[in-house]
Amino acid sequence: MAAELTEWPEIQKVESEKRRELVLQGLDEKLRKSDGQLPQRLFNLTLLNYLEVSGCSELREIQAGLGLLINLQSLVLCRNKLRSLSPALCSLRALKLLDVSGNELEELPAELCQLSELCTLNISWNRLRELPQGLERCTKLAVLNMSRNLITAFPQGLLCPQLALLATISAADNHIQELGVEISHLTGLKTIDLSNNQLTEIPCELADCSKLKEINFKGNKLKDKRLEKMVNGCQTKSVLEYLRVGGRGGGKGKAKTENSAKEEMKDKKKKKERKPKGSGGRDDEEEVEEVDKMMLKILHISENPAPLTVKVSTTVKDVRPYIVCCVVKGMNMKPGNSLKRFLMAQTKMHDDLCEKRTLATIATHDLRTVRGPLSYDARPPNEFKVVPLGRNEIKANELVRQLQFEAEEQRKQKKRQNVSGLHKYLHLLDGKENYPCLIDAENIVISFPPITNSEKTKIRKTTQNLLLEVTSSVSLQTCKDVMDALIIKMAELNKFTMENKEPEILSDSELEIESNLQEPTANQNPETETGSQLILEQVRVTDAEGNLKVVYPSKTDLQMNLSTCIIVR
Repeated sequence: MAAELTEWPEIQKVESEKRRELVLQGLDEKLRKSDGQLPQRLFNLTLLNYLEVSGCSELREIQAGLGLLINLQSLVLCRNKLRSLSPALCSLRALKLLDVSGNELEELPAELCQLSELCTLNISWNRLRELPQGLERCTKLAVLNMSRNLITAFPQGLLCPQLALLATISAADNHIQELGVEISHLTGLKTIDLSNNQLTEIPCELADCSKLKEINFKGNKLKDKRLEKMVNGCQTKSVLEYLRVGGRGGGKGKAKTENSAKEEMKDKKKKKERKPKGSGGRDDEEEVEEVDKMMLKILHISENPAPLTVKVSTTVKDVRPYIVCCVVKGMNMKPGNSLKRFLMAQTKMHDDLCEKRTLATIATHDLRTVRGPLSYDARPPNEFKVVPLGRNEIKANELVRQLQFEAEEQRKQKKRQNVSGLHKYLHLLDGKENYPCLIDAENIVISFPPITNSEKTKIRKTTQNLLLEVTSSVSLQTCKDVMDALIIKMAELNKFTMENKEPEILSDSELEIESNLQEPTANQNPETETGSQLILEQVRVTDAEGNLKVVYPSKTDLQMNLSTCIIVR
């Protein structure tokens, strides 16, 4: 027993201090000495309500003693090599969160369905072919993540009225062939992701889920090509409206959809004619018209002899392979609430255009603090550090663990399953052995997508010149589309700031930052004296050998009725 205490001091500390949380990570050396078994003393810690055992490639099973931890509310067993779960799991009657993602599970015990308090179930990144029957007994289930498995169908009973609290279903990258009409029974459903499956149809009954806000059916070969085009264009509202009226096969429904679209265009035109100049709440057509009057100047590489470059490592291929960058000069963040408006616009783009960062992630940096050339890499999370916005320097794996803990605390305090801030994006890293990062010439991580960028390059009221970064795991075009939209929004915000002439209010600390980060004066660099005009400079993205992958903006970018006001040299 003395040897056991010596080798597992983490358990001894929790036991002696009567703690209620225990985190064990990356303990392969200790597991090898114990034949891959967790010490029996662990299962005597009956006060535990949070247990995490993760990142252990030597851990292939959890002993039946797990059932003794009857006060557990959260059990995290992610990124191990588990091949089975003990039926003793059913003894954990207080369990609310179970995360067994990133293992080698081929089946789940039927006893799992006896966990009546279970709210969150994450079984993603395994080898499951089916889910156990009887999940409808988990009536408090709110979040189900079953992505990246080999599942061919939803189990009978999952789509039932008993699961009225089920709000999120993530089932991407499986082999699911059908979504039943019973989906309408899930009255609380808000998000469903069935991308990259084998669906040929989407039932019209999906539109009966009145709370549904986010859908993703990309990567399915749908018979209805018009619907498939809507799906691939991320048009959630259009898809649901199309389904609501019966889709292509609905005859009258189709005509109704087309008529509705025409009526909608008429309404927008009327609103545009009625709305006085300078009023808020512009619709899309008005935004484009407003942007037409703005000035954007694009400087190509031929005029910029030392453009910023980003070298992409081959390691990002299986993590988050696509990145596009651009330099924007001439933003005015000093007056009034201009900085706040810019940050709020970025948040809204993340929620809407980027679909909660699942399609892409935006990062904006103060160019004064960026030291090029840059490298875009993917590294083991325990091998690089980052200084997240508003936090101290920390290893990436420790940051994720800290955010997971904070998220769980938020759930406890607010008695709900949804969390805010960076915490709601943690699931985007599920199953990733390496994490993406953008690194400057001083080997400092300035961005950790899709979670955060660095305090070092934080945007402030004194920021005028920015490095924009968009990353995605979907496509390069997705990055460019988001970048287009971001620059258009920046031009709109900059024009609004100049026209409203809000007073500049800088704190002493901001004045000090400005004095420490002075840029060349207008005489030294006349291009920076532009009024409300933004100047765009290209950023080259190359592969590891220096071959050009993408440059932004090119002459084919930013073609949104802006040909009259973009100066391309």
